[in-house]
Amino acid sequence: MDTDVLIVGAGPTGLMLANQLVRRGVRMLLIDHHAGPAQQTRALGVQARTLEIYAQLGIAARALELGKRGTGANIWASGRHMGRVLLSGAGQNATPYPYIFILGQDDNERLMGERLREQGAAVTWSTELVGLAPSAESVTARLKDPDGTVRECTAAWVAGCDGAHSAVRTLSGIRFPGAAYEHTFFVADVQMTGGMVPDEVNVYLWREGFHLLFPMRGTDHWRIVGIVPEPLRAQPDLRFEDVAPSVRHEAGDLAFQGCSWFSIYRIHHRAAAHFRAGRCFVLGDAAHVHSPVGAQGMNTGLQDAYNLAWKLALVANGQADAALLDTYEEERLPVAQRLLNTTDRAFRLVVSDSPVAGLLRTQVLARLAAFAMSRPAIQRAAFRIVSQIGIHYRHGRLAQSSAARPEAAPQAGDRFPWLHLKLRAGGAPEDLFSAMPDLSFHLIAIGQGAPADELGPLEQRLQVHVIPDDPDNERELARVHIPRPSFYLLRPDGHVGLCGRQLAPGLVRDYLRARLGARL
Repeated sequence: MDTDVLIVGAGPTGLMLANQLVRRGVRMLLIDHHAGPAQQTRALGVQARTLEIYAQLGIAARALELGKRGTGANIWASGRHMGRVLLSGAGQNATPYPYIFILGQDDNERLMGERLREQGAAVTWSTELVGLAPSAESVTARLKDPDGTVRECTAAWVAGCDGAHSAVRTLSGIRFPGAAYEHTFFVADVQMTGGMVPDEVNVYLWREGFHLLFPMRGTDHWRIVGIVPEPLRAQPDLRFEDVAPSVRHEAGDLAFQGCSWFSIYRIHHRAAAHFRAGRCFVLGDAAHVHSPVGAQGMNTGLQDAYNLAWKLALVANGQADAALLDTYEEERLPVAQRLLNTTDRAFRLVVSDSPVAGLLRTQVLARLAAFAMSRPAIQRAAFRIVSQIGIHYRHGRLAQSSAARPEAAPQAGDRFPWLHLKLRAGGAPEDLFSAMPDLSFHLIAIGQGAPADELGPLEQRLQVHVIPDDPDNERELARVHIPRPSFYLLRPDGHVGLCGRQLAPGLVRDYLRARLGARL
C-alpha cells in the first residue's frame, strides 16, 4: 500500500478526517485539485459540538480568538422586532460553548491545516483524482499531477471529501438524488451600521423572502445572505450595489461603508443514496447538501469525519474487523436525511414566492417563532438540535444497554453529557470533556468498582474512571438523571456505546468483541 487512506478534498471535512487519522497513527494522503486553500467561503456558523471536537484537536482556543460569539438571535418581520432568544441561556450547563460561533470556513480550514502541519502532514495541492479501480484488498487511484502526468496510488481505503461534484462519489457509482431550489441567492461581506441588534444574529423575514445578518469579527463587519430580488435575477454582472436597496428596504436605515466580497449562487438539496461503496466513502458535501437553515452544513461534514476516523483507525491498525466501517453509513446517513428533510421544509416556506407563503412568513411564522423563543424549555430543545449536541445513534448496532435506564438519563448512542466531577476522592471537580481525551475509550463506573477485563491490544486504548462517592458528584449526576449504580462505556467520539447498572466482569470485553469486532 502507498497509504492506508487516500482523502480526496482538503476542505473542512477532509482536513478534519486527515487530522484525526494522523493523531491515531494512520498513514494518509490528502489531495485537492485546487492550487491552494479557498480565500472566500459561504459557511460561517460553527456549532457547539464542533467546538467540542476542536477542543480535543487542540484548536478551540485559537478559533475563539479569531471568531465572534453570537450569543443571541433576533427575528424581524415587516420592519418590527418580533423576538429574541438568548443562546447562552438555552445552552447553559449543556456545553462549554453555549452559543453559535461565527467563524468563516476559510479560517476553519486554516486552523485545521496548521494543526495538520504541526503533526508532520500536509495537503498535496493541484492533484486531481481521475480514476478508481477497487479490488477486494485495496483501491488503485489514478491521480493527475500539476504537470498533467497521471500516476497510480494504492490505498486500503478512499474517503471522498470533495464536495457536491465529488469525483469519488461519481467514480464509485453512488447516486446523488435531489434538486436545486429555483431561487438565486447572494452573499456579501460588508461594513455597515444600522438598526440591527449588534453582535447577534438578525433574521429579517419579508413578503418576498428573507435576509440573514451575521456579525463578523472586526468593527461593523457583517455577512449578509439573502434572495436576489426577482427583477434582478436575470441581470448579468450583478453587484452588491444592485441588491443593497432591497436590504435597506427590509432591514431599516442601513449605512454601507464598503463591500469586500459579493457572490451569487444556487442552493441544492441532495443526499447520497449510500455513504459507502466497498472501500470508498463519501463525507460532507460529497454525501449531502442542503439549505443554510440552522448553519448545519459544514458542521455535519465535520461530524461525518469525526465518526469515521476512529473506526478507520481501529481497522487500519488491525484492532477491529472491517465490518465496523459499516456503522459509518448506518449512523450518519439517517442524520443527513433527517437534516435534509427538516431544513428543506423550513427553507421552502422561507423562500417561497407565493403570496400565502409571504403572509405565513411575516405573520404566522414570525409570531410562532417569537412565542417559542420566550419559552425556556423550547429554547433548550432547539439549542440541542441546532448545536448538534443532541445528535444520537440510539438505533445503531454500536448502542447497547444491559439494563433499562431512566428516560431522562443518557442512553446508549447519546453524546455523553458535559459534567464537572471529582475524579479522585478529595480532589477538585474536573471538566469531564477535558479529562477524557478522544484517542481512547472511557469506562465510567458510578457507585461501584470496575472489573479488570482482559482486552488485549485495546487495553491501552481504554481509560477507567471510578467516580468517588461525594455530595458534589451526587448533585452533578442527579442534574443529568444518572442513577447509582451506573456505568457508561464511551466511544472515542464521546458517544455512549454500552451502559447499564451493574458492571459485570466480561461485559466490556464481550461488547467490544461482538459490537465492534475488536480483536482482543
